[in-house]
Amino acid sequence: MATAWRLKTHESLPSTSDLCRELAEAGEPEGFAALARRQTAGRGSRGREWIAPIGNLNLSVLLRPRERAASAGQWSLLAAVALAEALAPADPRVKWPNDLLLDGRKVAGILLDSADDGQGSLAWLVIGIGVNLSHVPEGYDGSAGTLRSAEAPEAVAARVLERIDAWRRVRLLEGFGPVRAAWLSRAHSIGETISLRVGGERVGGQFAGLGEDGSLMLQSGGRVRAFATGEVLLAEPKLAEPKLGGPLLDGEG
Repeated sequence: MATAWRLKTHESLPSTSDLCRELAEAGEPEGFAALARRQTAGRGSRGREWIAPIGNLNLSVLLRPRERAASAGQWSLLAAVALAEALAPADPRVKWPNDLLLDGRKVAGILLDSADDGQGSLAWLVIGIGVNLSHVPEGYDGSAGTLRSAEAPEAVAARVLERIDAWRRVRLLEGFGPVRAAWLSRAHSIGETISLRVGGERVGGQFAGLGEDGSLMLQSGGRVRAFATGEVLLAEPKLAEPKLGGPLLDGEG
């Protein structure tokens, strides 16, 4: 059954996810979605701020899956696949667990909030999505990029909701397997050398896929280890060197 999305657009909000969290705690049924044309106190991954100007996508959705709380991590990966499809033909790549990259730079992030019902099942789930459609958020360095799109955030939001709904149906009927396969098709190659920052520790190894719960599998120290949290570290993208005697291209210098 398709989700009956109730999308509400705001000129400005501190955080779309905070609004959805408040409504979830107050008993709002699933299917509510908040879109802010400007977000002034958004939350990025690992406690970073996500302050987005007008022109970018700031979207959060409220779901109430009837399943175990331990499966929450799968939803971040499902949202990444749905978002990547909604942003076609840009064809962004995914970086575990919640980033989308274009030309090696972060152009979108996904933040998951959830609560259990006290018995090990999900009471609610909020998926927060931020996309740099036209601008890089304040405070980000050269590791962030933009799609340089003039498309209205409302149009992108409609596609994102449709793709989340489509992948939710796939997961319900066929399990996590197809979601995992779709995510892997846009991610690092199996066996690729990566490093992972977990707290104050940095772990290197070869990417070995995803666990059934969405955890990152890393071949390291002669064994495969599963990580439920952490940050995959990639080399800083290099700027193209301008031709001698020619003008600097946009983004260079």
